[in-house]
Amino acid sequence: MGTPVNIIVGSHVWVEDPDVAWIDGQVLKITGNDAEIEKTNGKKVTANLSKIYPKDMEAPAGGVDDMTKLSYLHEPGVLQNLKTRYELNEIYTYTGNILIAINPFQRLPHLYDGHMMQQYKGAPLGELSPHVFAVADVAYRAMINEGKSNSILVSGESGAGKTETTKMLMRYLAFLGGRAAKTEGRTVEQQVLESNPVLEAFGNAKTVRNNNSSRFGKFVEIQFDKQGRISGAAIRTYLLERSRVCQINDPERNYHCFYLLCAAPQEEIEKYKLANPKSFHYLNQSKCYELVGVSDAHDYLATRRAMDIVGIGAKDQEAIFRVVAAILHLGNIDFAKGKEVDSSVPKDDQAKFHLKMTAELLMCDPVALEDALCKRVMITPEEVIKRSLDPQSAIISRDGLAKTIYSRLFDWLVDKINCSIGQDPNSKSLIGVLDIYGFESFKTNSFEQFCINFTNEKLQQHFNQHVFKMEQEEYTKEQIDWSYIEFVDNQDVLDLIEKKPGGIVALLDEACMFPKSTHETFSNKLYQTFKNHKRFIKPKLSRTDFTIAHYAGEVLYQSDQFLDKNKDYVVPEHQDLLGVSKCTFVAGLFPPPPEETLKSSKFSSIGSRFKLQLQQLMETLNSTQPHYIRCVKPNNQLKPAIFENVNIMQQLRCGGVLEAIRISCAGYPTRRPFFEFINRFGLLAPELVDGNHDEKVVCQKILERKGLKGYQIGKTKVFLRAGQMAELDARRAEVLSSAAKTIQRRIRTHIAWKRFIALREASIVLQSVFRGRLACKLYENLRREAAALKIQKNVRRQHARNKYGKLRLSVLDLQTGLRAMAARKEFRFRKRTKASTIIQARYRCHRAQSYYKKLKRGAIVGQCRWRGRVAKRELRKLKMAARETGALKEAKDKLEKHVEELTWRLQLEKRLRTDLEEAKAQEVSKLQNQLQELQSKVDETNALLVKERETAKKAIEEAPPVIQETKVFVEDTEKIESLTSEVENLKATLESEKQRANEADKKYTEAHETSEERRVKLEETDKKVRQLQETLRGLEEKITNLESENQVLRQQAVSMAPNKFLSGRSRSILQRGSESGHLSHDSRASLLQDLHSHSINHRDSEVDDRPQKSLNEKQQENQELLIRCIAQHLGFAGNRPIAACIIYKCLLHWRSFEVERTSVFDRIIQTIGNAIETQDNNDILAYWLSNASTLLLLLQRTLKASGAAGMAPQRRRSSSATLFGRMTQSFRGAPQGVNLSLINGTIGGSDSLRQVEAKYPALLFKQQLTAYVEKIYGMIRDNLKKEISPLLGLCIQAPRTSRASLVKGASRSVASTAAQQTLIAHWQGIVKSLGNFLDTLKANHVPPFLVRKVFIQIFSFINVQLFNSLLLRRECCSFSNGEYVKAGLAELEHWCYKATDEYAGSAWDELKHIRQAIGFLVIHQKPKKTLDEISHDLCPVLSIQQLYRISTMYWDDKYGTHSVSPDVISNMRVLMTEDSNNAVSSSFLLDDDSSIPFSVDDISKSMEQIDISDIEPPPLIRENSGFSFLLPRAD
Repeated sequence: MGTPVNIIVGSHVWVEDPDVAWIDGQVLKITGNDAEIEKTNGKKVTANLSKIYPKDMEAPAGGVDDMTKLSYLHEPGVLQNLKTRYELNEIYTYTGNILIAINPFQRLPHLYDGHMMQQYKGAPLGELSPHVFAVADVAYRAMINEGKSNSILVSGESGAGKTETTKMLMRYLAFLGGRAAKTEGRTVEQQVLESNPVLEAFGNAKTVRNNNSSRFGKFVEIQFDKQGRISGAAIRTYLLERSRVCQINDPERNYHCFYLLCAAPQEEIEKYKLANPKSFHYLNQSKCYELVGVSDAHDYLATRRAMDIVGIGAKDQEAIFRVVAAILHLGNIDFAKGKEVDSSVPKDDQAKFHLKMTAELLMCDPVALEDALCKRVMITPEEVIKRSLDPQSAIISRDGLAKTIYSRLFDWLVDKINCSIGQDPNSKSLIGVLDIYGFESFKTNSFEQFCINFTNEKLQQHFNQHVFKMEQEEYTKEQIDWSYIEFVDNQDVLDLIEKKPGGIVALLDEACMFPKSTHETFSNKLYQTFKNHKRFIKPKLSRTDFTIAHYAGEVLYQSDQFLDKNKDYVVPEHQDLLGVSKCTFVAGLFPPPPEETLKSSKFSSIGSRFKLQLQQLMETLNSTQPHYIRCVKPNNQLKPAIFENVNIMQQLRCGGVLEAIRISCAGYPTRRPFFEFINRFGLLAPELVDGNHDEKVVCQKILERKGLKGYQIGKTKVFLRAGQMAELDARRAEVLSSAAKTIQRRIRTHIAWKRFIALREASIVLQSVFRGRLACKLYENLRREAAALKIQKNVRRQHARNKYGKLRLSVLDLQTGLRAMAARKEFRFRKRTKASTIIQARYRCHRAQSYYKKLKRGAIVGQCRWRGRVAKRELRKLKMAARETGALKEAKDKLEKHVEELTWRLQLEKRLRTDLEEAKAQEVSKLQNQLQELQSKVDETNALLVKERETAKKAIEEAPPVIQETKVFVEDTEKIESLTSEVENLKATLESEKQRANEADKKYTEAHETSEERRVKLEETDKKVRQLQETLRGLEEKITNLESENQVLRQQAVSMAPNKFLSGRSRSILQRGSESGHLSHDSRASLLQDLHSHSINHRDSEVDDRPQKSLNEKQQENQELLIRCIAQHLGFAGNRPIAACIIYKCLLHWRSFEVERTSVFDRIIQTIGNAIETQDNNDILAYWLSNASTLLLLLQRTLKASGAAGMAPQRRRSSSATLFGRMTQSFRGAPQGVNLSLINGTIGGSDSLRQVEAKYPALLFKQQLTAYVEKIYGMIRDNLKKEISPLLGLCIQAPRTSRASLVKGASRSVASTAAQQTLIAHWQGIVKSLGNFLDTLKANHVPPFLVRKVFIQIFSFINVQLFNSLLLRRECCSFSNGEYVKAGLAELEHWCYKATDEYAGSAWDELKHIRQAIGFLVIHQKPKKTLDEISHDLCPVLSIQQLYRISTMYWDDKYGTHSVSPDVISNMRVLMTEDSNNAVSSSFLLDDDSSIPFSVDDISKSMEQIDISDIEPPPLIRENSGFSFLLPRAD
């Protein structure tokens, strides 16, 4: 609890608020014993430290399911936890073993369906999420195990859901201890529930807080026999509010039955002379006559139907409503003063009418009724005195009669219902469910509220004792000292009310016995008696009111009508009047009292009778083991999603929940397991955590170091006194604050250093700028000086240049004169030299010309000879060129052939593809034209070449001189060049034509490829069509065979006597199985016993009746030898089971399929049944599954009904006309030696098997064999489930049991690794079991199809178990558990990979639910995910209900992160609401499919061909001559 010690500045606390009861805030300042707090709404408030409570900032986001796990067990912590869970639709929460149920005011069908009941069956309390089923299951288990009766106390105010909770409890108890229907198909619990409408009509009424408030207490005793089955039930009612019949307050209503009768059909109203409710005094005291959304007329008819159901006859119903109408008329009888003194008479004609109607309805004398109401008879020893009553006393007498009649009517209804239900007098154990009104405190509280609150005080004492007992058991279990803990008791309040003498009830009875007593004298007596009592308070402004300080608060009672409402005695006049009524029903309500009662009963009051009933109830409860359910109404609007803090806090106070918390706080309210304590407070002593110490020692040292006193260290938990948790949190906050300050100091130092660095860099930049400015100024000065020097230099240079120019001109003039003189002298010299040179040139020219002429003649002669030689060489080249022209011609021929080939291909393509015909024709014509042009060019070239060759020859022959030869040579060379160029052109043309031809080839190739693809598609389509035709033909054959089998079976069934063969049930099952092609697993299993025994008896009788002609004694011996042989383990030949092959070959050889009567089939079936009857050995089961499935396959492909040929379609009749058909028919009638070749041949598909027309025994054998295949398959699958179920349980429990190993700390890494290895060992155990199982199936050559089906169903079972556990256990829905399960799933995936698809199949896909759920648990940043991403990307398989469940239950025990955002949660809730409105919501749990997932046809299609020709017979029959046909034969 909050103490000044543990509240510091900065602490998050809870402070009282008038609007929301408690609001959180943060402490800003502490001054003495006061603290200034800033609330979350922004306002600031000052409060005393003793009135504020610390807030747990590390509480889980989704709350805790048991409030004893709260770090701070106080009012605001409890309220916040309930609110958090209610917002997540978690309406149930534990407080120890007390269940708090908050009414959701909406349908939550997934919480109460059969799947949920199955999950809670046998689960310990607290293992699964809180639920009303868990409380019922604990009560039932305690009753069964301990043999002691149990009780479940359901309490709460009107509208809190007590009745619905009671219904759920009875549903679950009926689920656990259900029994056969008792009457008209109705069970005990159904009859109890069906009685509710009747009891509600006569015992419920509208109050201020609820439209259908129970105004009586109900204790339902459900009785059980020794086997734990429901054997009977009884309804006990307590404390009916009788005064409501005569007095109601506005805006309440009287009991429902009065309004229902006023809304009855018109003939009923006229019959009872009824009218609008406003016209009756007992109903018009309040202005409320109708309820919103409720039809009284409809409820009247529903009540009448309910009366029919519970066994109330029409006559009794008519009498009941006559009595109700009489009470209404009785209330309208008003009185006035009579003629005599203190007398009274009916007031007016209206009163007389109602008096007359009352007498008629009650079937009594009107005058006697008037006298009974207005007069009293006093018997004295001397005489009998009859005195009159005044009007007021007459009215009191009238109301007393009405209350008495109604009370006895209600008791009669309860007795009638109990008689209808039936009770078990031999029952030793029962579970009682108490549904009683809760604590009441209104503006006006009268005698009814006093009795109700007295009841709740009594129940609260019982509750406190139970809570204290549970606390003692917890402390004893943990072996801690609790002897000094103070027990909080309310005995003083009970003594104030019920103590004798001197209690309020006793004083009230005493006042009622004195005629002159009034409520004032009664109140004064109370004031005087209890003036010093701490629980009794006298108001200052009232003389008749008094206040009692109850456990739930102070209640002010108005004693005005206490005396009138307490009087309960029956007026003798009323008893005498109604006891002699002509109506047997009314007379039965007022039986004559026994004489002993008349002598002993001096005075009777409601208070004393109330106390007696309450005492009996407490005795019943004390004799049972109690369990508590506290129902809470979250708001007065009766709408969902509204949580009113103040209202709920008051209900928790009235329901005793806060009182239980007070009891817990008196002891050790805070209990933490060692590892959680170290997780939270290990930082107070990190050296202890880092060391390798025991957890208990670490906890002890931490507490000792902090100087705490009064705590206790248990076996597994740390127990802290109130306030110590907050003190430790304060110390922890100091450590964290110190660490935060250190971190802040480091960060601030770092920030200051960065700021200094930045400042230094800025100063350096500033300095460089200033230095740059100074350097610029200095540079400017230097530049000015340099400019001045340059100007001076240029000026001086100009002066020097001018002087130099003048001097240079003078020198040039002088040089010009001197050079002119030298030039003239040189000119004269050159003129004389030129003249001499011309003379020399003329002479030398004459001499050179003479030499040139001689040389020219010699050169011409040399050239002529050289050119002749060159011409010969050119001639040889021309000859070679002519030869090359022939090569061109050959190329042309090849090209023509190629063109022809192309033309042929195009024509072929034209035939194949008409669409390309024109395009190809045009292309061919173009190519032909080009080829013709090319041909013409080649021809022209050849002609030119011939002409040129001839011209060249003539020119060579006719050339006489050398000069002429030169001319001819030049002309031939030009022609050769022209021919060469023409050849080049032809080559270029040829290349272009080749390119066109290549393009044509490409187009042709493309067209050919397209046509080839279409041809392949056409072939595939044809192939598919043929396959479909074959499939259709096969289906028609199967249908025909099935029809034939059906016809044969029916004919045999009709021809045989029913008492000699099958029972009706077996025949119907067999007929249905024949029509469907295969029987279901259950029907086959049920047939095994019936068909087996009956068929054996029938056939044996037939054998006894008629001499058997088809088999001789030798065949009987052979059959016996075969049975002895197959009973042994014969093994396998390759992958073929020997036993199945031997059986098939023998049956086929003996023609057993074609005989009308034989016993060999039954003996084979009996052998298989004996082998697997009590076998838990999977090896034996796998062996027989392999043999049975193989034999069934051979029968499926061989047998056909005897009438199949006549019913087959016309196209199947022609098969016998083929060679194979004729051979088959001939073999069918051939001797045995001829038949051997077929028996020892290859047994393959249906095309190669001999079709045998089977008779009835063979068809029955096939059905029985099918049933055994399914049975063995189911046994193998269930054995594997049993083997892995404990391991799955360990996998589910492992994260919770090993969480202690996940405590943070570097030194614990080795231990954590070892723990992880231990955890994964469970998964490895599952993988090992799967591997061993697969090895067993493979060793026995079970068909892979069946192996796949087994593992698919096993993985589906794993998926269901893990996924359902995830949704039902909040501790499993954590981040670390997600990682653990993910690692386990990885082991399963690796196993599937190793097993290959041949045996594992799609088994891995069966884990899709748990895989996606685990994927959601381990992803990071969940709050950033949208609903669309979650539902479509992450978890597309999961439903909205499943996603909502996971999202709200998720908690991160590793990193402390949060689940999805509140917006996503609200969107999920909206979708769930829409689903619940549109259709019935499906459960969020998964179902385990235990059906048989295959048929005979599936096995036949999946198994390959079987060759049985080379099967060696076993040694037992190999040497027997009768089995020589089994020996393999050479070809």
